[in-house]
Amino acid sequence: MKKNNYKKIAKNVIDLEIQALRKLKNSINNSFIKAVNAVAKCQSKIILCGVGKSFLIGSKISATLSSIGCPSFTLSANECSHGDLGSISKKDILILISNSGETQELKPVIQYANRNKITLIGIVSKKNSTLYRASDIKLFIPEVRESGYGIVPTSSTTAQLAVGDALAIASMKYKNFGRLEFKKVHPGGILSTKLKTVEDLMLKGNQIPFINSNIKMKDALKIMSKKKLGVLIVRNNNKKTIGVVTDGDLKRAIQKNKDIKKMNVKNIMTKNPISIDRNELAAKALNLMTSKKKITSLCVHQTSKKKTIGILHIHHILNSNIV
Repeated sequence: MKKNNYKKIAKNVIDLEIQALRKLKNSINNSFIKAVNAVAKCQSKIILCGVGKSFLIGSKISATLSSIGCPSFTLSANECSHGDLGSISKKDILILISNSGETQELKPVIQYANRNKITLIGIVSKKNSTLYRASDIKLFIPEVRESGYGIVPTSSTTAQLAVGDALAIASMKYKNFGRLEFKKVHPGGILSTKLKTVEDLMLKGNQIPFINSNIKMKDALKIMSKKKLGVLIVRNNNKKTIGVVTDGDLKRAIQKNKDIKKMNVKNIMTKNPISIDRNELAAKALNLMTSKKKITSLCVHQTSKKKTIGILHIHHILNSNIV
């Protein structure tokens, strides 16, 4: 076979899978909404079960559900007949995946679910099948043309995976599972690094270079030298942030007055400093510093911008390797 023919095969496989996804898209109905409600409201576990390639697809769907706050695991239908049915409780949601809906190994699992009134979601392509009839919620996948003489599960498994992804993302939206929640269950790897928040990197407590607005600059300079951040956060007597003193402020003040040590901090500071919420992504803070304001430090607040709870320096972000 000519090498160019292999390209044609690849494109044909992809075309068939695209067609399968289009058919799947047009088939989405109110049953999908019911499935989302069931999964998102589940107070126990989401259990995926299948045979062969459908089991492998179930494993991926299960992993995705767990990653967005829906505890999930997979069961092999083969092992269910040898004791693993005991892993399923009445509060669980059971999702069975089968193209034909007549896989023999799934029938004992279906019977167990129906007998014990366990919510059963079926992902299936045959409406006259045992699985389709027995399912409480039916996620129908239109019959599609497979690649490899029409006998190798390709288009059908792509559709199964897609409906699982759609179910996971819709459940994620239902639960308001956002970036912060996602980060908590992804503490390692590149993904976690990209999701670092301002609070993860900021300095807090005694590390924050606070000074009172009424002190002299000679004392402020000592604090700046000690903290080694090149910035001071100025507060009034009510401990509300009213300004900052930066290296740039010092240079401008020296150009106007050769001796600034006797001056009050409030006469040199920059008023109304830029502050960022502690829950914002560190990447957003970096963008704010570099592309808009050309500054090296940000005050950090929780509710009121006048109540500083931390300070974030550009070096903290760069050293965290989020870019």
